[in-house]
Amino acid sequence: MKAFDLSGRVALVTGGNGGIGLGMAKGMAQAGATVMIAGRNKAKAEAALAALKAAGGKADFIEIDVLKEESCRAAVDATAEKFGKLDILVNNAGTSVRKPPEQLTAADWHLVMDTNVTSAFLCSQAVYPHMRQAGGGKIINIGSMMSIFASSYAAPYGASKGAIVQMARSFAVAWAKDNIQVNCILPGWIDTELTKQAREQVPGLHERVLARTPVARWGLPDDFSGIAVFLASPASDFLTGTAIPVDGGYSVVA
Repeated sequence: MKAFDLSGRVALVTGGNGGIGLGMAKGMAQAGATVMIAGRNKAKAEAALAALKAAGGKADFIEIDVLKEESCRAAVDATAEKFGKLDILVNNAGTSVRKPPEQLTAADWHLVMDTNVTSAFLCSQAVYPHMRQAGGGKIINIGSMMSIFASSYAAPYGASKGAIVQMARSFAVAWAKDNIQVNCILPGWIDTELTKQAREQVPGLHERVLARTPVARWGLPDDFSGIAVFLASPASDFLTGTAIPVDGGYSVVA
């Protein structure tokens, strides 16, 4: 369908060299977009690029340190300069520190907040003039079920994911006049490197997730291909400021 066609569009995906980021990058590349994946691990990025190109996508890699303001802004500007524009930004980079609140240090807090929220703020702010000049654009923030639920071992993560949803809503209102739509995806329990660590650190997590999720499985990165294409395409032009769960029904179970 033409409404979901991303031919000629350029997308930048932070943390796009693995997990949910790569799943979204694959979907957008298959829909016709040129995708720049941004991350720190070059070896991991090479494998991601190979997978994207094998699927027929157009892709490249740019190094980014999301903890540094200059690196965030440089990655956005370099992508726009290389391809002549930047239509889609996916703020996907994320991390977590799993400790009870009383054991958290200020360094733990700042690491999670700066990785998950501040980088998204900086990249969104940097992409704004490019999108305004082009007449519009799409920004997709990756939240979490922790935007809705609470966890005893993930206070900074939950705070950061709640913040990224509210930030997206504020940007959506501010930039609607510029034809820029800003939305969030709220992943449920997805089988990634980050959640593998969680399963190792939190006893019984795997069994509890399966018991509560109606589709009775963990999500996969490729489950995010479709929602990424939708939110990046003209099909979502009248949708902004939303937060959409992609969780196999986890959030609707009483």
